[in-house]
Amino acid sequence: MTQMSPTIRVAQHGDANAMHLVDLAVGEPGPGEIRIRHHACGLNFIDVYQRSGVYQLPMPLSLGMEAAGVVEAVGEGVTHLNAGDRAAYASNPPGAYSTLRVMPAKCVVRLPDAISFETGAAMMLKGLTAQYLLRKTLPQEGLQTDDFVLFHAAAGGVGLIACQWAKALGLRLIATAGSDEKCALALAHGAAFAINYRTDDFVARVREITDGKGVKVVYDSVGKDTFAGSLDCLRPFGLMASFGNASGVVPPFAPGMLGPKGSLYLTRATLFTHIATREATQAMADELFAVVASGQVRIKIDQRYALADVAQAHRDLEARKTTGSSVLLP
Repeated sequence: MTQMSPTIRVAQHGDANAMHLVDLAVGEPGPGEIRIRHHACGLNFIDVYQRSGVYQLPMPLSLGMEAAGVVEAVGEGVTHLNAGDRAAYASNPPGAYSTLRVMPAKCVVRLPDAISFETGAAMMLKGLTAQYLLRKTLPQEGLQTDDFVLFHAAAGGVGLIACQWAKALGLRLIATAGSDEKCALALAHGAAFAINYRTDDFVARVREITDGKGVKVVYDSVGKDTFAGSLDCLRPFGLMASFGNASGVVPPFAPGMLGPKGSLYLTRATLFTHIATREATQAMADELFAVVASGQVRIKIDQRYALADVAQAHRDLEARKTTGSSVLLP
């Protein structure tokens, strides 16, 4: 049976106006696939990268990397999900900005009854990102109670989850954000310190907070504007964990510069390496669901948009007008 699904598509890379709502035919799932009807879809900066061409993908492109809804049908070989299951995912290929889709089942997990569809859609990509950063992307010496970590863009969706999770782990998270209001938001969600990078020199403040020692790790999704300063915030043998480029792509640099700065380590991490198998995805999701169910991490949804208003959602995200998480409602 074929059904029609309103879906956001991009015919060529461009600004927010490049996105269009079209009806696409959705058929039956094949082997290893499911068909899922979305109740809410997540909004992430990776969607902007894909739409604008920072990340080059074949055209035409359906956007969206996370959503939550109800499984309608399962294909041959899918054993961890059944029709009627509440489910959520962060997954390739894109296509979550839609009412209905057929997709690989590998990265789709059952959504606990205690977690709403909106929360599920807002937490998967961001929450799993926070999980692999704080739990897997670690400096050489690991992270221990009271260690300092620096987290840029801490008032965003990933950042507010990371602030809470870091506090639960006993870490002292130093947050940066672009306004006093966003700094207050990060502090309210567990950050030990917050720096307004528009009014303060974040490198100098980090050195002051850490008594000149620096932090063990910097988690940086901003990219070009913060990269050089982030390296200067690290203690010897510290780890620079770059996981995004909201301000632009970091320009090429000589690896030799890492030596004089303290024999630093650098990684460019991505979620999709970590969720390459169903088993890994499930284990990470289980840990995420546990910290949310315990109340240690609360998912803050500050913006809701109709699917048809996705262009405004992207404009708000790019203008850094958003806080916490945003969802699209089909």
